[in-house]
Amino acid sequence: MMMLAGVFRRPTKTSVLRELILKEIDDLVIGSLGITAFISFFMGAVVALQTALNLDNPLIPKTLIAFATRQSIILEFAPTFISVIMAGKVGSYITSSIGTMRVTEQIDALEVMGINSLNYLIYPKIIALLFYPFLIAIIMFVGIFGGFMASVYGNLVSLEEFVTGLQDTFIPYHVVYAFIKTMVFGMLLATIPSYHGYYMKGGALEVGKASTTSFVWTCVAIIIANFILTKLLLAA
Repeated sequence: MMMLAGVFRRPTKTSVLRELILKEIDDLVIGSLGITAFISFFMGAVVALQTALNLDNPLIPKTLIAFATRQSIILEFAPTFISVIMAGKVGSYITSSIGTMRVTEQIDALEVMGINSLNYLIYPKIIALLFYPFLIAIIMFVGIFGGFMASVYGNLVSLEEFVTGLQDTFIPYHVVYAFIKTMVFGMLLATIPSYHGYYMKGGALEVGKASTTSFVWTCVAIIIANFILTKLLLAA
């Protein structure tokens, strides 16, 4: 909490922050699109394949394949599983970049120049990850598209059956629920790695240890937050 209070105290010049925020959006959000879309496509395909292979009862309609793919991607895979992957990619990057600045005394230099280093380094990352839901929206589409490709072009189900299953009992609130989780996870992805990087002590070896520690704690926080949010937003 003290770190967050420092982040919003004595803000850096708006023109400087604007450039930093745009850079962080490019590095943290847009730069993660490729790997997350690749994983999402094949995970959607795997969910569809596994669902199809377990439909042993002929009384169960094949539309269940698309239904299960949609629900799995929207409710859990896109917001939660991708956030765990982002904890490794983005979280480690944030911790190592800030930690390296701490080791090389660049943070001390910023403070000597009268710049609020917390605001300068961490605030742009928090704002950048407010755009994280846009990434997850793309991931949802790509994951469902992967399930579509595996189902229809794998001759597991017809196009009409897949579209029918995709539309079956669709609840728009589930998308809202996923985006709420994504916003919380984005905040965790920005703050926990930043904390471990900013307050680390030691040399270059400790930067690697701090990155590993931040990844572990970010994953733990995401999993716990996922349970709490699911209980509050769906099970209430």
